[in-house]
Amino acid sequence: MQIILASASPRRQQLLKLIDLDFEIMVSEVEEDNTKDILPEELAMAHAIDKAIDVSKRVSGNAVVIGADTIVVVDGKVFGKPKDRSEAVQMLTVLAGRDHIVISGVAVAKGGKVVSGFSTTTVTFRPLSQIEIERYVATGEPMDKAGAYAIQGRGTLLVESITGCYNNVVGLPLVKLSELLRQIGVDLL
Repeated sequence: MQIILASASPRRQQLLKLIDLDFEIMVSEVEEDNTKDILPEELAMAHAIDKAIDVSKRVSGNAVVIGADTIVVVDGKVFGKPKDRSEAVQMLTVLAGRDHIVISGVAVAKGGKVVSGFSTTTVTFRPLSQIEIERYVATGEPMDKAGAYAIQGRGTLLVESITGCYNNVVGLPLVKLSELLRQIGVDLL
């Protein structure tokens, strides 16, 4: 069975390789819009669904397409990927010393059928000085990550604790993905 990841994310690719999934990559052309006036969970799922459908229109009907989107939410505000270094510094300044929620929407499309869901994880950052934030941003690591940090990279030094799925914070909750794949007849175990 052909399985396609509708994402260029190296982190998502690494997670799928971790579970020995044989997959191809076909990047979705969907533009994420974090300004929609819907609940954050619905926003992440809507992006994931749009990505899965976009790619599924370009492949055979039997292919399984995985779409995903990860956002960070604090005080009801959605943080996607920072546009520039200044926005990354702003995001990290807001997150420093506080809890935030990481939400990943996941969608699986096959033969016109789409199933979707989401996973949430609470992440607590330790207090950070402005110098620490600026040094971290200067590494470049935050620039293509929701919330401007990578828990699987140097950003782990910012994180005091997490409650929930670690892989969700990386960008793809594998347990949720497994549940969705099972719904369309693909068992990973």
